[in-house]
Amino acid sequence: MSERVTRRQAALAAAAEDTPNGSNKAVAINGNGNGNGNIQAAADAIADAIPRENIFLFWPNIIGYFRIVLAIASLYYMPLHPRTCSLLYSISCLLDALDGYAARYFQQSTKFGAVLDMVTDRCTTSCLLVFLSSAFPRWAIIFQGLISVDFASHYVHMYATLAMGGSDTSHKNVDKSRSWLLNLYYTNKTVLFVCCALNELFFIALYLLSFSSPLLSPQLLEPLGESKATAIQTGAQVNSSMLRQLFTNPYSAGALEMARANKMDSTFPWVLAGISAPIMALKQFFNVLQLVKACKWLGEGDLEARRAAGLPKKVAKRS
Repeated sequence: MSERVTRRQAALAAAAEDTPNGSNKAVAINGNGNGNGNIQAAADAIADAIPRENIFLFWPNIIGYFRIVLAIASLYYMPLHPRTCSLLYSISCLLDALDGYAARYFQQSTKFGAVLDMVTDRCTTSCLLVFLSSAFPRWAIIFQGLISVDFASHYVHMYATLAMGGSDTSHKNVDKSRSWLLNLYYTNKTVLFVCCALNELFFIALYLLSFSSPLLSPQLLEPLGESKATAIQTGAQVNSSMLRQLFTNPYSAGALEMARANKMDSTFPWVLAGISAPIMALKQFFNVLQLVKACKWLGEGDLEARRAAGLPKKVAKRS
């Protein structure tokens, strides 16, 4: 309904511009007459001529849907197929730069597209960090912290932008007076791309290391011991719990750990992790900085609102 009203208002405005000044004045004063019918007919004709746009089918948003499909496919292959998963995940991340270019080229920048892009980024990275938490349980608390900081910083920053800057303000429009570092991060496309790309590359490198490095992979299966092993070799009766220690459930953590072991050489993942680690740390610094600045901005807005409302109100002292 809102789209139809907007199109009709635009058509009425265009029709009014094409009408002679005298007719406009007569219609404006009287609100009826032949001029009114002429404008109405012209408005209907212009409204029919204006193409109906479906923002959900804009090219940047179609690229966003394709990113989601690739991300889901990478999650499917993530447990046991590192090369296929890394390829699909990397393509999904690289398309993040293409949808922004398409939005500018086709003049199809939309609020829905911005939200779709941000939500896709947050969800794909979180899913990978969840896998890393299971692959490296010793460091799970670190991955959980990274997920929390990522979600919190972007949510609070987005909310602060809408509440303090208005609905028409982009979350990427950070004033230099508020934070010149965040302004550089969001306005310089090279800085933004390098930080986001190498941040994802670091997590992909850790993912590949879970299939290769004996230094990081925990030993999940304990040896049976000589007595149990001898009993099995001699054909003695053994209980089912002993057999489960040998032949684990294919979906258990131990079975997946054994399936991932020594699937690829660790040299290349270690190189990628070493190159991208400093940029990953910088990206996390930006996340924390963004969270702190957004909280301060909201705090300033709360103080202004309290002053405008005359709070705190002074209570008269009783004699």
